[in-house]
Amino acid sequence: MCNLYSQTKSQDAMRHVFYEMLEENEAFEDVTGNLPAQAGIWPDYTAPIIRHGPQGGRQLTKARWGMPTPETFLEGKRTDPGVTNIRNVASPHWRRWLGVGHRCLMPFTSFSEIDQRTGSPRNHPVWFALGTDRPLAFFAGIRTEWTSVRKLKEGEITAKLFGFLTCAPNAEVAPVHPKAMPAILTKPAEWRQWLTAPMADALQLQRPLPDGMLQIVAEGERTDAV
Repeated sequence: MCNLYSQTKSQDAMRHVFYEMLEENEAFEDVTGNLPAQAGIWPDYTAPIIRHGPQGGRQLTKARWGMPTPETFLEGKRTDPGVTNIRNVASPHWRRWLGVGHRCLMPFTSFSEIDQRTGSPRNHPVWFALGTDRPLAFFAGIRTEWTSVRKLKEGEITAKLFGFLTCAPNAEVAPVHPKAMPAILTKPAEWRQWLTAPMADALQLQRPLPDGMLQIVAEGERTDAV
């Protein structure tokens, strides 16, 4: 399961791509302030997402990676660090956030899986991208605001959270991580479909990226700064 990714494109580059998904006269708002490149985004890190704006249109904002954990997995625990990857969208826990208002997109340039190939070193990261120049793409995700204790030192807080959907792996990812890969969207039509379509139509995008679209761009590194 993907617990590490990167987003190294500039803020202007992200804005340019976001404009491609807007309908005519649709508003776009960037409330992130200064948004640096992130060569390594780990669970509970704050990262950019694109969501429906509170006043309509689209909004580029930031949230913490990790949706609320189902209650059955929190018994006896003092904190909820969150769930980063979501596969079982039939679960009532997740379906409450599958409506249009809670869907979002997470920009990324590469993502990492721990190598499970025979003979690979222990905890060996393998980085995948759409090309060696790390083109910008998106994970299909969901978001919410939630009150919980994520870290004991923070205490109870209300935070903006996100997580992304996973699916079966494609031909490039399967040898490295045979269980799953993120649901990846690469075209403006797919971005709009995920953000605006009825649930049944939107969930058609929870599918492997076509074989041949990904390549391994780095191995053994904890970040991908290219």
